[in-house]
Order: sequence, then C-alpha cells, then structure tokens
Amino acid sequence: MLEGRIFAPLGMKDNAFFVPQDKLDRFQPAYTVDFGTGKAVLEDPIAGQWSVAPPFPSGGGGLVSTADDYLAFARLLMNKGMHEGKQLLSATSIAEMTRDQLTPAQKAGAGLGPGFFDKRGWGYGMAVSTAPDDITPNPGRYGWDGGYGTSWANDPNNGLIGIMLTQSSAYYVASNGFHDFWAGAYAALA
Repeated sequence: MLEGRIFAPLGMKDNAFFVPQDKLDRFQPAYTVDFGTGKAVLEDPIAGQWSVAPPFPSGGGGLVSTADDYLAFARLLMNKGMHEGKQLLSATSIAEMTRDQLTPAQKAGAGLGPGFFDKRGWGYGMAVSTAPDDITPNPGRYGWDGGYGTSWANDPNNGLIGIMLTQSSAYYVASNGFHDFWAGAYAALA
C-alpha cells in the first residue's frame, strides 16, 4: 500500500523496510548502544537486520530511507498532500495527521512525567508542537525523531523543512543534538 500510494508516486526509490541486496553497497553502518555498558556497538549493514525483509513490516517505524526520499515525503505533507499537480493524500488527512490527537486523559496517563505534553502532542504518526517552546515561538511544527538519530520536522508557519540524519542511536538517547540542530535552523531564519 505505501509503495503504490506514496513511495512510487513521489519517486522514493530508496525507501523501504529493508535494503535490497543490490543497494547494500550504499548502506552505511549504524551504531546502537549497549545499555548495560553505555558503549556504542557497530551494526553491520551487510549482515544486519536491515538487509533482510521483515516478516511483518512495522506500522510505527523501521523504514530505511535517504535524505532525498525523506525530503519528497516532507514536501508532500507541506503541500497538503499535493505532488506535481496530483493529490496523493487529502488535505483533510494531512490536517488530521499533523494535529494533536491526544486527549488530556491520554496525556496524563502516558507515564512520561509531568510537563512532557505541556508543549507537544501526537498526531497520526508524528509529534506535533502545540505551544511556543524553546525552539520557536510559533506552535504547529510537526515531524518525527527516529531511534537512529534522525530528526525531521515541517514548520508550515515558516515554510521550513528540516532533516537531520545520523547513524547512531547514542545520538538519540545521550545528546542534545536534536535540540541544537533545530535551534540552529531557526536561528538561521532570524
């Protein structure tokens, strides 16, 4: 479904739930964290989990992509579902995907600590900025931070698409890199 409705029409030729054998030479190693020792562990791109099709692709993550493919998807959302004159997703769907869908009770019961949802929420498949925060005074930013140190967000208020790609889950769990990247992007707009 994703291939036919989104990936192929957008030209996302390198986006999948695994890397085919004929593309593995382009696939870079990634680093995970051994939480017992805190040390980085190299994941082999050739023999690793991403080199074999999963038996059941995840609906919540696990895509392998490139900056170009990610940008194509981000532009689709920024353009309210329109790509090269064709409506791939309805503007209503995009609005719902990028609007906070959590109720106050869901936020309170999420177990993420006090204040976690004060300035953010969750749309359909992505985080949503719901109030001014330490990155920008304008709410409405939406996107996704991935477990291997990726960060993408669209900010319709500023016409901004930002994509940061690293290959390290340590970056995600032990760094302020995401915040620094976004703070720098917004500082460049000023």
